[in-house]
Amino acid sequence: MLISHSSASFTNLNVYDKSLYYHNKVKLVTQIENVISPSKPFTLMGEHSVRCTGCGDLLYPCSLRCSKDDGLPRAEYIQKRIVPRDLPGIWRFIDWLPVREPLQGLGGRSVSYKSSGLARELGLENLLISFSGYWPEIGATLSGCSFKDLEAAPTMQRLVETGGGIMVVASAGNTARSFAQVANAANLPLVLVVPEESLHRLWAVDGEGPICLVAVEGDYNQAIVLGERISSEEGFQAEGGARNIARRDGMGTVMIEAVLRAGKLPHHYFQAVGSGTGGIAAWEASMRLLADGRFGERLPRLHLAQNLPCAPIHSAWMDLEGPKSTCPRGMYDDVLFNRHPPYGMPGGVAEALQSTDGAVYGVGNEEAKAAEVLFQEAEGIDILPAAAVAVAALIQARRAGSIGDRDRVLLNITGGGISRLKEDFTMNYITNDMTVRHGDSAEEVVAMIKEILRGRGICC
Repeated sequence: MLISHSSASFTNLNVYDKSLYYHNKVKLVTQIENVISPSKPFTLMGEHSVRCTGCGDLLYPCSLRCSKDDGLPRAEYIQKRIVPRDLPGIWRFIDWLPVREPLQGLGGRSVSYKSSGLARELGLENLLISFSGYWPEIGATLSGCSFKDLEAAPTMQRLVETGGGIMVVASAGNTARSFAQVANAANLPLVLVVPEESLHRLWAVDGEGPICLVAVEGDYNQAIVLGERISSEEGFQAEGGARNIARRDGMGTVMIEAVLRAGKLPHHYFQAVGSGTGGIAAWEASMRLLADGRFGERLPRLHLAQNLPCAPIHSAWMDLEGPKSTCPRGMYDDVLFNRHPPYGMPGGVAEALQSTDGAVYGVGNEEAKAAEVLFQEAEGIDILPAAAVAVAALIQARRAGSIGDRDRVLLNITGGGISRLKEDFTMNYITNDMTVRHGDSAEEVVAMIKEILRGRGICC
């Protein structure tokens, strides 16, 4: 190792000292690698490099964009065969996560199991369900009750390791809740920006950590705009959305965990999507598992689902008229709506679908409700509305004859177990610190956020 430290003394450092340590460590490694191999100066972050999916150039390790095109950054891991480590939760797959070490205090992951109830209802012999949520009876302990927990943990750890500042997350609800769970557990500072109508989704089971919650009058798009403005300030860092490799590779552990359990890649993969980032993550993880050489010879076919009528990915894929201006009102689950999904760029949703001979389904509200009831009765656990949309898509595909009786099918239940969580924990709703109205000065809003954080002892 080029640099070492005392684990005992390092554990006692606060988050700012840890960030400074990692920041200096990365700079020193960069200087040493530039001397050793000046033609390859960007193979940083321990065991991976970052490459543009468009032009193919190597990028700086924390890059969100390439200067030459709009391609998504993608991690290329030195370890080509996945061997689970003796670590808790998602960190078992740390060789395929862009971090140096686990984030302490966080050990949840998705859990897959072979279905009997829903499989029987649909006449499927090899239906594997991946459950991300709270269902301790099968070992699922994600306190945010969403697979967004899987992206939040490595994203926050990567921020600590690179000294990137205070994370700013714009969300329609579920992502913000997951990042809040991680921030609370690890005592990391965080700014959340959400639509006012999504405040009911923001709760934690560990009390409130160093979080500033900002509600926005408007929808997710307005939250994104304000989040970008805040993160442009010195000392703040945007989480990066689909462009953040830690987010995608965290979600990709759903595919890794399920394939390691089954021993083979599935023929079909079903998931409900908003931006489609989870679909990209499943595709990228599948490519790595295919290259591993032990799990099959072809990529799973992606089956992505959206909630009609606010379904921009479905509209683009099917060449239909785009969503109405009234969206996301009237949706079964508005977390599935994103006005600007990462669709057409290199490495985006369209390429993932094309590479896997994929399909996109439009699911109405009544159809989703019926699928939710069917799943809960068949499997014995409550699920989030977004996950019900994926179940409905699976039902559509089965009725259309797109899936054979013996085909290996992986159904990603992206969230569930809230009712089960309430039996074991008290849900503490996160306090809204301020509400931003149309016409409010962005400069004044940023100044107020900084004042709130200073009042909580957080430097900014």
